[in-house]
Amino acid sequence: MNFRLKSIAIFLIICSIPAYAISKNEITNNLKKVADWQISTFEESVKRQTTWKDSYAKDEWTQGALYVGMVEWAKLSKDDKYWKFLKGIGEELKWKPAKKIFFGDDICVSRMYLELYKKYKQPEMIAPTVERLQYIMKNLPQVPLQMNVKGNQDRWSWCDAIFMAPPVYYSLSKITGDDSYHKFAEKELDVTYDTLYVKADSLFCRDTNFKGKKEKNGKQVYWARGNGWVVAGLANIIENTSKDDPYRAKYIQTFKEMTTKIATLQGKDGFWTASLLDPNAFPVPETSSTGFMTYAIAWGINHGYLDKKKYMPIVLKGWRALVSAIDVDGKLGWAQAIGAAPGATKRENSEVYGVGSFLLTGTELFKLIK
Repeated sequence: MNFRLKSIAIFLIICSIPAYAISKNEITNNLKKVADWQISTFEESVKRQTTWKDSYAKDEWTQGALYVGMVEWAKLSKDDKYWKFLKGIGEELKWKPAKKIFFGDDICVSRMYLELYKKYKQPEMIAPTVERLQYIMKNLPQVPLQMNVKGNQDRWSWCDAIFMAPPVYYSLSKITGDDSYHKFAEKELDVTYDTLYVKADSLFCRDTNFKGKKEKNGKQVYWARGNGWVVAGLANIIENTSKDDPYRAKYIQTFKEMTTKIATLQGKDGFWTASLLDPNAFPVPETSSTGFMTYAIAWGINHGYLDKKKYMPIVLKGWRALVSAIDVDGKLGWAQAIGAAPGATKRENSEVYGVGSFLLTGTELFKLIK
């Protein structure tokens, strides 16, 4: 090998080392730091006042998304204090979903209940969820998903709902052996998919109000966190489908289309910005979308749906970006506040669902590191 070729080879080797030089200890140390900060400030976050009434109540979707990540960290850490934290919340809530019967976000908390049931096998942990889902399946109003129609949110008319509700139905089917839950979810997901998925862009509109809506650069508005909800939700759905489920192939295909597209939209700094096709609309990092998207891509690699060589650098850039948003005390910043569209955020902005996405990302990355 001549000197020039040898120099290039050495350069490429050196450049490749930092990308894969993440240790399992580094991952778990950061997960613990963020999880412990969130638990220490949890009651404060519940009391926060926002323009969304009760949005920080312990049974709301905001907290529900946190619990999904905290469950995965509890499994990995093997520290019982995290299970005790989650179980204490379930007992306080009497294992009930949130108030609005048909609103998909209000059964997100049940994702935690089902996971705790798997561990503790206590029937009371899932009884209220079974009751709620049985009622919904028998009484669901047949309203269209258009946002200008009264009652549209009784069905999954916003893309976020794909993370909040369908995984509950699929998980409950797996736990109980009752196919009626996932068959109901399949029918409803079909309607959401047909209404909001733009196959040409491999992305979901947040809801029908955004169909055809453009950013200043003339491109369609696609909300980053909204699409993060979708790909993370699809991963959780696929995990709970049987290999002979006729819908499984469709979910996998959609997941692959979306993650392939999303990977091309990651910024050089590893973050995704709030508006996917116009990063200049809000040119600041956004951790909640970055977390869910990095998690989904890592999950796709782990389950053989995405090529590790191609997509691992995306995951590692995303993880490094997320870690850069952690303050000394463990607070994770740069999370867009509650909303339904791309919006601005700041370094000091932390949200419980952003922490949930971070915990999902780190626990999934841990499985990829040898």
